[in-house]
Amino acid sequence: MGVNGALLAVDAGNSKTDVAVVAPDGTVLGSARGGGFQPPVVGVATAVDGLAEIVGRAWEEAGGAGAPAFAHVTACLANADLPVEELELEQALYARHLSRSIRVHNDTFAILRAGLDEPRGVAVVCGAGVNCVGMTPDGRTARFPALGKISGDWGGGGGLSDEAMWCAARAEDGRGEPTELARALPAHFGLESMYALIEAVHLGRIPHARRHELTPVLFRVAAEGDPVALSLVHRMAEEVVALSTVALRRLGLLDEEAPVVLGGSVLAARHPQLDARILELLGERAPKAVVRFVTAPPVLGAGLLALDEAGAVAGAAARLRAHYAD
Repeated sequence: MGVNGALLAVDAGNSKTDVAVVAPDGTVLGSARGGGFQPPVVGVATAVDGLAEIVGRAWEEAGGAGAPAFAHVTACLANADLPVEELELEQALYARHLSRSIRVHNDTFAILRAGLDEPRGVAVVCGAGVNCVGMTPDGRTARFPALGKISGDWGGGGGLSDEAMWCAARAEDGRGEPTELARALPAHFGLESMYALIEAVHLGRIPHARRHELTPVLFRVAAEGDPVALSLVHRMAEEVVALSTVALRRLGLLDEEAPVVLGGSVLAARHPQLDARILELLGERAPKAVVRFVTAPPVLGAGLLALDEAGAVAGAAARLRAHYAD
């Protein structure tokens, strides 16, 4: 099968990028993986340069000759949190002459579409951070800025590790409630006290990137019945449900059966206390919501969006899903 009329699907996260060249019938012709997509760190031009290199490798694998040229491009990109950022990134991709038809989405939309049989529902992603998006077949969307504390966000893996350290530090010095976190968090790094852990983090002996390792420790301590740790897990559940119900309400889906897709490393880990509290709260606030946990690769969602936007033939979505199921 040739590459004439092929579509390009991009899922570019903070840590890795996956791209796929997809035929209009859903056949995957070529794919490639590369590093993360971080325009705020390296600038838009440099980030798009890196993306173009990955796309070039996928194009070659698909058998394409010369510069890549696609009938349509769907790019689900990290750090495209605001419509103005999506527009800026679209313009940067158009400048690369990849296609005359390009659509940029926040990368959370890829996880949403990967978990849906049709483009209708809501997704909450809880990985390093937390975000929520929703969509309906008529093109309406619901979304949040997801820029951290300044946009009202709470939680995610990074936020949970920070909250766990906050509680543990106050427990050790007497300002807060006692919690097993005060012993378990430093022990994870072979240290004997929160003071030692705080010092090691502050002085850079423990790199900032390793703080995410404390999130599984928090969940383990919560599972053992620690009230402080369990309160953080329950607050994370509250955030997931608050995001879900607001998005459902905005789309007019709160009072009808609609999927709520849960993904990202924290939710995909299926922590029993977190799962149970989410299901309990959704049962109270959105009783018709149908919860789905998605573990499919987000590039599948980007590919399905590309097929949606290109008006794909019947059976194309099923063929693409079968490829990633294999």
